[in-house]
Amino acid sequence: MGYSNGLYHEGRGHGDFPTLILSPGLGGSGLYWEPNLKALATQFRCIIYDHRGTGRSDREMMGGSSVNAMADDVLGLMDVLELEKVHFMGHAAGGIAGLAMAMKAPDRVEKLVVVNGWGKLDPHFNRCFDTRLALLRDSGPEAYIRAQPIFLYPANWISENDALLEAQAQHHLADFAAIGTMERRIAALRAFDIDTRLPEITVPTLLLAAKDDMLVPSRCSEHLAARMPNARLHMMEWGGHACNITAPDEFLGIVTSWLTAEDN
Repeated sequence: MGYSNGLYHEGRGHGDFPTLILSPGLGGSGLYWEPNLKALATQFRCIIYDHRGTGRSDREMMGGSSVNAMADDVLGLMDVLELEKVHFMGHAAGGIAGLAMAMKAPDRVEKLVVVNGWGKLDPHFNRCFDTRLALLRDSGPEAYIRAQPIFLYPANWISENDALLEAQAQHHLADFAAIGTMERRIAALRAFDIDTRLPEITVPTLLLAAKDDMLVPSRCSEHLAARMPNARLHMMEWGGHACNITAPDEFLGIVTSWLTAEDN
């Protein structure tokens, strides 16, 4: 584990394995990937990090927040760790940071995995952002955190894992970023629009989505696949927005087989 250029990061897996950087979604904590790390670390040198402004990273946003800045943070971390080229997997906000990175520095991304991502603002998740911001501003972080599973997980999974979610809520509340930080992060995600430039992304990309995602419609990934010349779409039937947590075995099978294949 370490702290470089304002970002907290830690590694798992043997140093001789291919490097895979994992980027979380809106919450920003690298520990989002914890359910998947043990399995991934048997084949990859995994590096997780907390987004700037969140978790254990520098809470100061240094004047602004954008998806391009998120991509620059990853490239800066690679420079510090002396990594010339890596695999990169991002969930939602982390995924679009990966898209931005693939546009800025395609020579530094071996393969890209974008989980429940998008190329431009969609009306549905724009409504979700409005709802989440209203909760945060009017009712506070605790109400925001307690509502979060509704957006992330299928209903049956929430019912079956209620005790786990209750336990996690207190941890998330203790580490919650400032309200202003969350507002700025959401604004950055809303402003992200590379729709006309999607054909420029030539990095081999796996677009992985869940049909029952209640936050980011699966049609967003379908649109990316139709516009990106070197992308492959895999649609999970079930799993919700956080499909790597609700269906980890299926998720890992899809991701690892694609990352280790030589013909994509």
